[in-house]
Amino acid sequence: MTDADLALRVSGLRIEIAGRTLVDDVSVDAAPGECIALVGESGAGKSLTARALLGLLPPRATASAEELRIAGIDARRLSARGWRGLRGSRIALVAQDALVSLDPLRRIGTEVAEPLEIHTTLSRGERRARVQELLSDVAIPDPLLRARQRPHELSGGLRQRALIASALAGRPSILVADEPTTALDATVQARVLALLRRIADDGTTVVFVSHDMAAVRRVADRILVLRDGRVIEQGSAADVLGSPREAYTRALVQAADVTPRPAEKDVAAPLLTVRDLGKRFDRPVLQDVSFALHGGRTLGVVGESGSGKTTLARVLLGVERPDAGEIRWRGGVRPRVQLVHQNPLGAFDPRWSIGRSLAEALAAGGVPRSARAARADALLREVGLDPVHARRRPSELSGGQRQRAAIARALAADPEVLVLDEPVSALDATVRERILALLDRVQRERGLTMLLISHDLGVIAAVADDVLVMQNGRVVEQGPARRVLADPQQPFTRELVAASAL
Repeated sequence: MTDADLALRVSGLRIEIAGRTLVDDVSVDAAPGECIALVGESGAGKSLTARALLGLLPPRATASAEELRIAGIDARRLSARGWRGLRGSRIALVAQDALVSLDPLRRIGTEVAEPLEIHTTLSRGERRARVQELLSDVAIPDPLLRARQRPHELSGGLRQRALIASALAGRPSILVADEPTTALDATVQARVLALLRRIADDGTTVVFVSHDMAAVRRVADRILVLRDGRVIEQGSAADVLGSPREAYTRALVQAADVTPRPAEKDVAAPLLTVRDLGKRFDRPVLQDVSFALHGGRTLGVVGESGSGKTTLARVLLGVERPDAGEIRWRGGVRPRVQLVHQNPLGAFDPRWSIGRSLAEALAAGGVPRSARAARADALLREVGLDPVHARRRPSELSGGQRQRAAIARALAADPEVLVLDEPVSALDATVRERILALLDRVQRERGLTMLLISHDLGVIAAVADDVLVMQNGRVVEQGPARRVLADPQQPFTRELVAASAL
């Protein structure tokens, strides 16, 4: 294949920020209809490499390349106006963080229609019809309703799918998907991965950035493995996943295939009892939800996006008031409860360093000022971060690094109950394994009780003692994790279990 036949040609890409080289000598070619996966641990340079293809690097970053051809256009000397013309029509991005990427003031339909207004000559009626098609293509239920809603009215998974629809609207020849299935449950993830594969098969070049080797296995034709900003291994997906040459690559593949089971724990008296809980917004979101949370154990809450998982957590935290039912804490006193958010970038003050955010949490927990810096360093090490990250702002960390910092901040207040909303969704397999092991150790050492919300049944299987399965705001099945996941009784639970075998 000649250079003219390639959709993407990158040679010798180098990216620096504040004198530090974060991406060094990365080269990649991609043909029309080919899916290229960039994989590696958090901080490996995957997202920076992907964003360089769109001219969307951070303000302090500088990039250079021997070649950078996007859909036949030399992008090395493009002006800001030139990049704006290229993005959306020739190359489009599905970003990792849907809540930040979607305009909170605009309706979803308006967001998806914007590329159609800029890059097509469709009439207003044709744009509305096309928006409905795009939302349906990415498995958003009731697209007419969702098009009228704003991002805060959608679950994390629905927001991510809306972002994918917006990226596809301009029919780009190259689609850069940066962790596009991070916030999606297993059944929707399978549909979105199938959609991306179909997009590639129809002739669009897909650059798929992911830490999820199982997802990569589903969509990629070729894989580039990055470590510390360099490509250390590349080849066909079958070769890299089936016979990896590098020890680092083997560790990534093995970590994705291992699902440890938690050891059996004693069943203590319920710390929390919930009966007939109900909550309504523009529609019923929680209906007749009843369960018990036992002290020292982990309750995994699983279900598709929009099933009510996050709303349940917000009600338990006191952020939302229930419309029906009752919540009873043991002894009638609410214990110390901390939340690990699904969206760590939105949870941190962007003006503050990570160290300052940790110091604030430590102060709230009664740690003396003189001990806070050392304690913050220890917390960062616990979650796999170097203490140097304490001096950085959230925007200067990768998605996985921000998530680890969020877990450290939650632990800083020495909670009795930890509510974790998709706590490892942004982490690569090896770091995820360490974080799950960390949570298990912390739980045992402190007698911590955890409520874990996740779309990933692999995560639920690894750490949950008990499972609550939700669908359309109702509990459809619950019980010990080993029983529910090994022998599900309800059709919906069986579907989730089957879809998780990616």
